[in-house]
Amino acid sequence: MNISELKSRYHAGFTPSQMIEEVWERISVWNDPAIFIHLPEKAVLLVIAAEVEAMDKNLPLWGIPFVVKDNIDVAKWPTTAACPEFSYVPTDDAETVRLLRAAGAIPIAKGNLDQFATGLVGTRSPYGIPRNAIDPEFLPGGSSSGSASAVAAGLCVFSLGTDTAGSGRVPAAFQELIGWKPTRGLLSNRGVVPACRSLDCISVFTNCAADALCISDVVGSYDAADTFSSQVEPAGRICENFRFGVPRELDFAGDPDTPGLFATAVEKMIALGGTPVEIDLTPFTEAAKLLYEGPWVAERWAAVGEFVELHPEDVFPVTLKILEGSKGWDAASTFKAQYRLREFARETEGVWKQIDFLLLPTTPRLYTVAENLAEPFGTNATLGRYTNFMNLLDLSAVAMPAGRARSGSAPWGVTLAAPAGWDSALLDFAGKFRGETMAPRVSRKIPLLVCGAHLEGLALHWQLTDRGAILREKTQTAPVYRMYAMPPSGTIPPRPALIRDDAAGAAIKVEVWELEPAAFGDFVSKIPGPLGIGKVLLESGEEVPGLIAEPRATEGAEEITRFGGWRAWMDA
Repeated sequence: MNISELKSRYHAGFTPSQMIEEVWERISVWNDPAIFIHLPEKAVLLVIAAEVEAMDKNLPLWGIPFVVKDNIDVAKWPTTAACPEFSYVPTDDAETVRLLRAAGAIPIAKGNLDQFATGLVGTRSPYGIPRNAIDPEFLPGGSSSGSASAVAAGLCVFSLGTDTAGSGRVPAAFQELIGWKPTRGLLSNRGVVPACRSLDCISVFTNCAADALCISDVVGSYDAADTFSSQVEPAGRICENFRFGVPRELDFAGDPDTPGLFATAVEKMIALGGTPVEIDLTPFTEAAKLLYEGPWVAERWAAVGEFVELHPEDVFPVTLKILEGSKGWDAASTFKAQYRLREFARETEGVWKQIDFLLLPTTPRLYTVAENLAEPFGTNATLGRYTNFMNLLDLSAVAMPAGRARSGSAPWGVTLAAPAGWDSALLDFAGKFRGETMAPRVSRKIPLLVCGAHLEGLALHWQLTDRGAILREKTQTAPVYRMYAMPPSGTIPPRPALIRDDAAGAAIKVEVWELEPAAFGDFVSKIPGPLGIGKVLLESGEEVPGLIAEPRATEGAEEITRFGGWRAWMDA
C-alpha cells in the first residue's frame, strides 16, 4: 500500500472512513498482539477519519493512515516508550505528528519498540516481539520494531520511528522497506522521549522512496521551539554519472549470503552509471565506537536515569543493564571524546571530496529471533556496525531493500549515506535504484498571512522579500476579527493587532505570502511579543498561518476595525 494507490482509490469515491474499516479488518486478520502498544477503538479512528473528510482533499496526505512509534506523542494517547510504569498522556501532538495531521494524515496506532529506544533487535519490550512481516523466524529489527512491521504487513501506508544508532534503518533492512534517517535537526524532535537527545532523529518507514519524498516535504520544517532543530539547506542532486564509495574492507560477521547481496548491489550501481571508489571506512567505524564506548551513552541516563533509579524493577532486564552501564562519565572524559570525534569528522571530509554518496550494508548479517535471545548483546552490537556513526558525523541516510537471503526468505538491505542536507537527493536516487517512477520535486511552501507593516510596499515588507516570499493572494479575513493599532514604543512604530471576536468582528483586508519552510521558521523566530503566529480564517473558509496578537495587545491601543484594514487606517 502506498500514497498514490490510496489516492487513486479516493479519487474513485473511496473514503477515509472506509479506509479505517479496511485497516481495522487487516489488523484483525494479521493478529499480532505485539505490533502495537496502543490501538484505539475503531470508533475513535472513525471520528478522526470524519474530521479528515471535512478537510481539503487536495492536502498532500489526505486520508493516508500512519503508525507512530510509542516514544513519540500523539495527543490524548498514552506514550509509554515500551515501559508501562513510565506512561503518560500528552495533551499535544509531537510537532512532526502535528504537521502530518495538518496535511491530512490519520494516525491509527502507537507502535511497539525496544524499551526506551535502546536496541536494534526488536526483542526488548515487555509488550512482546512484533512479528517480522516477511519471515517470522528472523528479527523484526529495532528499536522501531512495531512501526516497521505495521508498514510491511500492509496495516498502514507509512510510519514514524526514531533513529539514534540505526533504529530507523535496521528494521527497514529486515522487512523490505525504505527507511529514511533524516539529517539531524531536519525534523522536529519536540514531543519525543529522548534516547540521546543531541543525536536523535525521527525516521520514516515507507514501501517506496516516492512516499518518503512526499512525507519529507510535509515534515522537513524548522521548529523554533525545538532547540535541536536546524535550518537544513538542501544539497544538490546526484548526477547521471556519479561516484559512490565502497569500503575497502567490509566485515559481514560470517553471514553466508550478505556478501553476495552487497556485491550485486554494487553491480547494479555500476549499471546505473556509477563509478565505485574504494574508501577507507576506518574513521567512520572508529567514530561509531564512541556512541556506546564514549560519553554519548550517558545521554540515555540523562533522559530516563531518574526514572530508572526510582523504578529499576519496572525496566526490561537487558535495557536496565545497558542504562546502568551508562553512568559515570566525567567532564574531562567527555571533552576528550568530543575532541576525538572532531578528529574523525575531519578525516571523513576528504572522503566526501571523492564521492557523491557512500554505499554500505545496512547490517553485516541477519539473525533469527532465537539467536538474538541466546546472545542479546553481541548480536545487537554487530547489527550497529555500519549504522552507529551516522548521527555522530551528522550524515543523511536512506536504507533500501537489496534482495533476500536464506534461499529467498529473509530480506536484507543496503544504505546510501551522504553529508547533511542530501536527504532528497538520496531518496530520489533510492527510487531510481528500485525502478520507481519519481515525480518531479515540488518545493513545499508555507502560507503566511500579514495584515500590517509587512504588506506589499510598506515599511517591513523587506522582511518577506529578503526571505524569498512569493505573493499568493490579496484577500480578506472572515468577518470575525477586530483590529487595533498598538501605540509606538521607543523605536518600534505603531503595529496592528489582529484578534478574533466572533460576536463583534469584521472582515479585514490582508495579504497571503508563501515562504520555504526554513524561511518561514526564521521569520517566526523573530516576531516580537505580543504578536505571534496562529491560524487565521479567510473569507473563503480556509485557515492559514498568520500574524495575530495576544489579548494584552489591546491595552492602550486604538481600535481600528471600522477601517477594514491597516492601509485604510494609515491613509486616514
